[in-house]
Amino acid sequence: MATRFAAFEDNHRAFIGAQHIFFVATAAAGGRVNLSPKGMDSLRVAGPNRVLWLNVTGSGNETAGHLIQSNRMTLMWCGFETRPLILRAYGTARTVHRRDADWPALAAQLPAIAGARQIFDMTVDLVQSSCGYAVPRFDHAGERDILLRWAEARGPDELARYWDEKNRATIDGAPTGI
Repeated sequence: MATRFAAFEDNHRAFIGAQHIFFVATAAAGGRVNLSPKGMDSLRVAGPNRVLWLNVTGSGNETAGHLIQSNRMTLMWCGFETRPLILRAYGTARTVHRRDADWPALAAQLPAIAGARQIFDMTVDLVQSSCGYAVPRFDHAGERDILLRWAEARGPDELARYWDEKNRATIDGAPTGI
């Protein structure tokens, strides 16, 4: 049986901090639903009802495009290693770009990661936990540094060209704000 919470509790924050992967889901009114795995040290629970995460360069930019059309977002964490738990955060989010006035203050709360493209600032209105008893156990073997090395090798100008070429539209053709 799932348990609902109005905000993150200390044990939720500790669980999130111990996870190596989380998932984000967004959807516009029409088109495809996007569900993506995210890793790296890119997420912070910034308050009882707030999450910040640094979105790094990728082959697509679905989350940003969906948030322009509908600001709904769901985040999910699964306890793969020891604790059998699924934790979801439901709410609304906004996209913050490097050009936005609040980028420096938000970026200061997150690690500096090569290829950082946007910050998603989520207001959480529901936290839900469930057992996770059917989630398989996996051991964490380590982080991949492929994306970091790729972004560092390109530098800011080449990354901006990549974003312009590959990240301006969702797979359904909607603008992403890049």
